[in-house]
Amino acid sequence: MNSFEELCVKVSQNIDAKEQRIRSRTEQEQARFNYAVSYLLIDLWKKHFTHKEYNCSIQKNKNYYSALQIYRDPNLTYRMVIQAFDGLQKLSLIQVTKEGYYDHIKMEGSLTRFKATDELTEMFDQLDGHPAITLKPNLNANTIFLRNIVDGKRTLVSYSEDKDTEIWRDNLKKINTCFSQHMIDLRIKDEEYQSLQERLLIDDDKEPIDLSQKVLARIFINNSFGEGGRFYRGWWQNVPSEYRPYITINSKLTQEHDYSQLNPNMIYSLYNHELGSEDAYSRVLGPEHRETVKEAFNAMFQANTELNSKPSKLNLDEIGMTWRELREAILNAHKPIRNLFFTGLGNRLQFEDGIIAESIMLQFAKMDYPALPIHDSFIMHHAFGNSGELEEAMRRAFYERFHRDIGVSRELVATHSLSEINESEDLSDTLSSSGPYSSYNKRNDLWLNRNK
Repeated sequence: MNSFEELCVKVSQNIDAKEQRIRSRTEQEQARFNYAVSYLLIDLWKKHFTHKEYNCSIQKNKNYYSALQIYRDPNLTYRMVIQAFDGLQKLSLIQVTKEGYYDHIKMEGSLTRFKATDELTEMFDQLDGHPAITLKPNLNANTIFLRNIVDGKRTLVSYSEDKDTEIWRDNLKKINTCFSQHMIDLRIKDEEYQSLQERLLIDDDKEPIDLSQKVLARIFINNSFGEGGRFYRGWWQNVPSEYRPYITINSKLTQEHDYSQLNPNMIYSLYNHELGSEDAYSRVLGPEHRETVKEAFNAMFQANTELNSKPSKLNLDEIGMTWRELREAILNAHKPIRNLFFTGLGNRLQFEDGIIAESIMLQFAKMDYPALPIHDSFIMHHAFGNSGELEEAMRRAFYERFHRDIGVSRELVATHSLSEINESEDLSDTLSSSGPYSSYNKRNDLWLNRNK
């Protein structure tokens, strides 16, 4: 056993001793109880390495564990999870930071939040591993999710297995198996890493980086397996774009390659129109307003009805136009597909780019090379970018789906204000246990020596 597994066994035994049960658990009950203890400790350990204020949560609704069985871990039962949680409290290893509640009138509530006490934190500090290296993901868990919107809230939908879901799950297992066998990290200075974690902690649309979260899920929407289908939950997808150049794979530098105008290319191809050589976004108001137009363009395709008001996050101050004027400018610049805006087509486009992404990731996973997706771009070891192999794979995947060519560009988003990196540097030769990169170097040292 590694030291974390030993800790889990010790804590389970201490809870058993503290309980002073009249009737001992059966062998099966004890196994499930131990599993529940490990489950909670794993979450606490991950949060410990993420941010001290990043709390865990627990579901105390009994019905949760019996509903939607296709998404549930069969080894986790309500009774054993609650017993494990209560046991950790009795040992003073966790403290509740916010009590959960449910308002039956408003039909809304929140989960109970908790975190490790100083005593448990000290135990974690004594471990010689790291969650991203020590923990092995459950590659047999369901990774195909179907969602719907009910009363304005996203909710999971149960479904029956068919040939498509089986193929998608099998392919994703191959991809996730590949990802789990590599160390995917972020090489920035310790101080900068902590600052980034704090930034992500207060961002409603982001979560702090959990380097152990390398397993992807594929999420379909609107109760349809023909809408959505993108890949989510990789920690690198949470990282602001300016930090992505500092993502490493097995301590090696990476490159990101991005499809040029993916959505316009897919739309024009699907409906047999010619996009032309002029940039789909720049043609509206010029290159200086390209990003604003791109955001508006995609919102207009995502919407099911005409958007009489601008998207909430769209800033029109710099372009000096009203939302109505911008909307009309986009429609006039794309007359061949004008009737397709405001039809919800964006959800189908997500399905299409999900198919393309699967093809690319699967191709490289079969060779044991992770291609990390960020929807319409991919991050790989820099050698695949320099050789043109990643670009070729991306072009080929699009052509096989749409029978048309598409441009692919290398993303250059690094700035000198961030951690300096020489692209020719071999990071494995520069590992050190001290200095501004000590945490990164320690993680990668653990990774390099994991089998010794």
